[in-house]
Amino acid sequence: MWHNPRLLNSAANLLLALTLLALLYAALQLLLRSALFPLREVIVLGALAHTARGEVERATAGRVAGNFFAADLAEVRTGLERLPWVRHVQVRRVWPDRIEVALEEHVALARWGDAGLVNEHGEGFRGRASDADEARLPLFAGPAGTEAEVTRRYWRLSELLAPLGETPERVILTPRHAWQLRLASGLQLELGRDGADPVERRLARFVAAYPLTLGLLPRQPGGEPRHVDLRYPNGFALRVPEWKG
Repeated sequence: MWHNPRLLNSAANLLLALTLLALLYAALQLLLRSALFPLREVIVLGALAHTARGEVERATAGRVAGNFFAADLAEVRTGLERLPWVRHVQVRRVWPDRIEVALEEHVALARWGDAGLVNEHGEGFRGRASDADEARLPLFAGPAGTEAEVTRRYWRLSELLAPLGETPERVILTPRHAWQLRLASGLQLELGRDGADPVERRLARFVAAYPLTLGLLPRQPGGEPRHVDLRYPNGFALRVPEWKG
């Protein structure tokens, strides 16, 4: 080996590379521990509607450690994403001494069952709405994990009901995967399960027939039809409350 110049050059190059790596590692560790680059502040961008500044401070307490280079941004992001109303977090370093945090909050679309909310993307979250917001939000319910499915169906059924000036106040997916609606007017629709005759098609037939059926019935306080069964291939059944003269 000692008489082979090629092997000697290769060994020397290897030793040089290892030495450089060791020096780089030592310099990196020194940089991460250096007090020359202190982290002075965390800036939260944008207005927050449901997340208090105190919640942000508590979520980042103990997670923003070390200097500008050593702070673990993934750890900061994880802490903030645990806040109930926070949907998405972006964290970045801003030279020379701060971290900027951009928070995206959930936009509540509906209540989910007895507890929790659903956002416009069909994602369930643990936020609590104010009493005023709860009063205006529709109610969704369904088996666990069906939040996205119920949300998609809500948007589609809302489009179909628009010609009647109606909106769903309650959308229920039963354990047997049958659909039930209650409209803002109080009318309840039994849509049944999907199959050869999809739920949307049944509702579209009802909307088309409404002006010549329910739309012709006179209304009086408490006398509006309350329940329509759409689980028929070519029509629907109507239960009309008893008239009181």
